[in-house]
Amino acid sequence: MSFVPTFRRTFLLTIAAAAAVTLATALQPRDAQAEALLLIEADTGKVLQADNATYPWYPASLTKLMTAYVTLQAVKDKRIALDTLLTVSPTAAAQQPSKMGFAPGTQLTVDNALKMMMVKSANDMAVVLAEGVGGSIDGFSALMNDTAQRLGMTQSHFVNPNGLPADGQVVSARDMGILARAIMRDLPDYEYFVHIPAIKFGRRVTQNFNRLIGRYPGADGMKTGFICASGFNLVASATRDGRRLIAVVLGAASSRERTIKAAELLDRGFGSGTLSWLRPALGTVEGLAPIAAAPPNLRDEVCGPKRKRPAAENEDEVAGGEDNGFRLFAAGFQPTAGPKPAELLAMPAAPAEPVIVYTGPARTGAALIAVAEEEARRQDAQIAQARAARQAKRKHAAKHKPGDSDKAADKAKVTATIDTRAAKPAAPRHNGAAATKDKDAKPAAPKAAAPKAAAAKPAPKPKTASAHPGAPKTAAKPATTGDDAGKRP
Repeated sequence: MSFVPTFRRTFLLTIAAAAAVTLATALQPRDAQAEALLLIEADTGKVLQADNATYPWYPASLTKLMTAYVTLQAVKDKRIALDTLLTVSPTAAAQQPSKMGFAPGTQLTVDNALKMMMVKSANDMAVVLAEGVGGSIDGFSALMNDTAQRLGMTQSHFVNPNGLPADGQVVSARDMGILARAIMRDLPDYEYFVHIPAIKFGRRVTQNFNRLIGRYPGADGMKTGFICASGFNLVASATRDGRRLIAVVLGAASSRERTIKAAELLDRGFGSGTLSWLRPALGTVEGLAPIAAAPPNLRDEVCGPKRKRPAAENEDEVAGGEDNGFRLFAAGFQPTAGPKPAELLAMPAAPAEPVIVYTGPARTGAALIAVAEEEARRQDAQIAQARAARQAKRKHAAKHKPGDSDKAADKAKVTATIDTRAAKPAAPRHNGAAATKDKDAKPAAPKAAAPKAAAAKPAPKPKTASAHPGAPKTAAKPATTGDDAGKRP
C-alpha cells in the first residue's frame, strides 16, 4: 500500500468527519440566549450558515427595514410620491431618541423622512411615515403584518414602525433574510435608501450606524438595530464579482462585535468557492423550520450593572472578533485575503459626500443649497444663543460668590472677635448683673472652698463708691452676650 492513497483516504475521512460535525451542529438548536447568525445568497436564497436563525428575536430598529419596504411599495404603486409632504404629529414628536427632534407641525417630504430614518435611525421619522402611509400607527402596523405574511415571514409580528420596545414586536434572523431579499428583488429602483453613507442637516453630519459601509469591500446595505432586550442587531449586504450575500446578526454584545461578526460571515461566504462541495446543504432561507419559543431578553447581559459603559446604538467599544480557524475549515469556508474584520473597523471610512436632508417641500439645485445654508445659519444662531446663556449663568454665579476681599474681611472680623474675647473675658454673672471688682483684688478662691450658703445668697448691689474703699469710680459693664459676639466692647 503506497503512502499517497493512504494519506488521501485519511484526509478525506478527516474532512468527512468535520463536515458531519458541522452538519450536526448546524441542524441542532442552540441555546436561545446565544446570538443568532445567518448567511444567505441574495439571488437564490441559499443558506450558507445558520445558527439560531429561526429563534424569535426582538428586532429593535431592524423594524425600519419593513417600514421602508411598506412605504416604498406605496411609492412604487403611486399611492404616494417621494415629494409628498408629511407633517410631524405630536405623537411622532414624542418618540424616544434616536430622533430628529422636529416640533409638531413641521413638514418634510417622504424622501427626506426615509433618509433620516435609515441613516440616523430616527424613531420620529418612522412614525411620520407610518401616519402618512397608514393613517395611524395601528393602521400602518396592520400593513406591516399583512406584508410579512405575504412575503413568508411567518415568525414576524409588528406593533410599531420603529422597533421601540413593545409586547408582540418580534422577528427572526430567517425572516430578516427574507425581507432583505424582498427589498433587493422588489424595489431595485429605491435600494439606495439602505446604503446612504451619511446625511447632512444644516451643519450636522450623521454617519450611518452600519460601519461596514465605506470600510468593507463591496458593502452595500442595510440596517442596524439596538434595544437592551435584543442586543445589537445588523442586517448587512455586500457584492463581489457579481455575487451578493446577506448576513444577519442578532444579539451581539456591542456595536463593534455585531459589525465584526457580520464581516466574518461575509468573508466566509465570499471565500467559499474552493471547498464549496464540503459545505452541508442547508436549503433555502424560506425552508428553515421555525422554532416555537419566547424571544430571549438580553437586558441583563447587554445593559446590566456589569457593563462598563451604557450601551447605545452608536457606541464604539474596543472588542475583538473571533478567529477560529478550525471552525472556518470545518465549515468548508476559506477567509478571503485582506485586512481582518477588526482591522477594517480601525480604518477610516472611504470619503463620501453626505446627502443633504431638509424640512419643507422638495428642492433641487440652487434652492437646495439655499435651504441648507439657511438651516446652517439657524443652527449657528442656536449655538450662539446657548453659549451666551451659559456665559451669563457663569457670570451670575461668579457675581454672587464671595470674592477674595470679602473673604479677607470676614477673616479679619473673626480674628478680632477671638482677640477681644481672649483679652477681656466676660465678668461672672450674679442674678444678671456684673459684680464689682477692686483693682488690687486677688483672684477668687475656687468654688469648692466657698460655703454653700454664700453661693446660694446673691451678692449685694453696691450703693455708693464710698461704701467700698478702693473700688473704681465707674460702674461695671455687663458681660458680653451672644448677640454681641464679634463686636468690640
